Amino acid sequence: MIDVSNSLCDQLVTCFGDRITVSEPGSEIVTIQVPVDEWLEVAQTLRDDTRFAFGQLTDLCGVDYLGYGQVEWETNDATHDGFSRGVEALGPGRFDWKSRPESSDAEQRFSVVVHLLSINHNTRLRMTTFAADEGLLIVPSLVEIWNSANWYERETFDLFGILFEGHPDLRRILTDYGFTGHPFRKDFPLIGNVTVRYDEEKGRVVYEPVEIEPRVLVPRVIRADSRYQADDIDKAADEAADTLTSGAE
Repeated sequence: MIDVSNSLCDQLVTCFGDRITVSEPGSEIVTIQVPVDEWLEVAQTLRDDTRFAFGQLTDLCGVDYLGYGQVEWETNDATHDGFSRGVEALGPGRFDWKSRPESSDAEQRFSVVVHLLSINHNTRLRMTTFAADEGLLIVPSLVEIWNSANWYERETFDLFGILFEGHPDLRRILTDYGFTGHPFRKDFPLIGNVTVRYDEEKGRVVYEPVEIEPRVLVPRVIRADSRYQADDIDKAADEAADTLTSGAE
């Protein structure tokens, strides 16, 4: 099978130089990180330049890096008594809305991720950028370049609170009109902010404070997976071969 990732990486570096950061060749999908002020220009080139011809935007979403890489449940140093039950992280559900934590470790917290498809070259590309976190999270809209970004950007605005400058109709698409907050942010409480129910006496839907206590039954655990570590696989294979050899003797 022809590895097209190397040639695509070379073309991206040749075209954009140090304006973008390109992932290492050989990855499952080539990924480029673009500064937010270069977002529209790079996107336009990726669509119109015949070397790329990424004519289709297949997906756009947001990412919240609050507490990224932090383990909520220690497992590496587990004893015979069991795993640690200590929870000291910024994961969701550990707090209520008023006491939600701030991101102190993530210099750039919110990212926009776009997946592109070139039918001409049968190649795919992942393009990412970080919103400038200065109170208002603003990223230029890609609707004028790829019309399919319209509803994706509305969804990302609704769930993450990222504003897409230049979007023709940026409003919520999944939550209710009077919804408070953005539910895919990691500082959004798992229990929500309000309870919604139909009041028969008033003859309408009413909003009331949440009475459920926040709790998390499954903590976030980060484990090293030996299936993806070549050295461990080779070591295990060698040990198995030695065992079989010694057993045969």
